[in-house]
Amino acid sequence: MALSLGLSTVQRLAANVLDMSLSRSLCALTISTRRDISTSSAAAIAVSHPLCAEPLKKKKRIDPAVVRAREERRRRKLEKAIRRLEKSSRQLKPLAEMELPREVRAELSERRRPARPLTTEEANERFDLMKEWTRHRREQHVADVAVLRRIQESRAKALRELRAESFQLYCAAIEEDPGLVPWAHSGPTLTPPIDGYDAPDGDYVDTTRRWE
Repeated sequence: MALSLGLSTVQRLAANVLDMSLSRSLCALTISTRRDISTSSAAAIAVSHPLCAEPLKKKKRIDPAVVRAREERRRRKLEKAIRRLEKSSRQLKPLAEMELPREVRAELSERRRPARPLTTEEANERFDLMKEWTRHRREQHVADVAVLRRIQESRAKALRELRAESFQLYCAAIEEDPGLVPWAHSGPTLTPPIDGYDAPDGDYVDTTRRWE
């Protein structure tokens, strides 16, 4: 009887201790915001990201002769490009004002008029006219040179006589006369704004031809 009472008492005590430890463990059980299950604030369960990998590719061995051939082709290509640039740098930029339009170049054979051969009378007449015109221009040139020479001699003689009389008058005579040739010039000025003028809006299109 006493033994059975002792066993029941021990069983009740063990059950009480187990209930207390279980309740204490459940009170300490917490769920964090990271969805980690732990029984303390320091312990945490984390899962790392899956890393996918593949075996490294085997490096292929290249024949040195193939490498040298590739370098030689690259070098020749660069030299050809440099020669092309040097050749184009010596070319002059074309002038659109000095070139004929394409339509005119295509019609050059139609636009040319054959020169009519001159007769003997026409050739002699042109020759006589050219000789007469040359003789007239020579006589005119000789007369102009003679007039200029007389004017220079007269001016030099007058200045010598004036310097002998008064050096002040001589200095005043050789001074430049700004009013000798009346000429007035007004430089470019800005156009004044127009009152009430509404400037139209538009796009500026640069039509300048460029040669790279």
